[in-house]
Amino acid sequence: MRLVVMGIVHKRPKSMVVLVSCQSKGEGDEEIEGDVGLELKVNFSEKAVLRNARLSGQWGASETALSFFPFAPGEPFKMEIVCEHQQFRILVDGQPLCGFTHRLTQLASLTALRVHGDLQLTKVA
Repeated sequence: MRLVVMGIVHKRPKSMVVLVSCQSKGEGDEEIEGDVGLELKVNFSEKAVLRNARLSGQWGASETALSFFPFAPGEPFKMEIVCEHQQFRILVDGQPLCGFTHRLTQLASLTALRVHGDLQLTKVA
């Protein structure tokens, strides 16, 4: 599986989030959030990209190590999330950014992608 998220960062960004998750269960007020196989939370003030997963309603420990911060206000980006056997590999503008070891064992249940925050989406594939 390879997901591509392309967009333009807002001129005064605070954060943006990319979630690869299972579908929510239930309807209306009874809706229960599904597991999250990968959460990427970009924090512009700290120049950080947090990675995490939520299993059975519980978030794990966040990972933050980065070799560089690839996002700039007002600039376009292309993020690729590649699901490999052991991990998600995240690339930005063709450069490897980080990896995230799978915590969710049922990878086939990851069927939803959500992107929100201080960006204008231009393409999702």
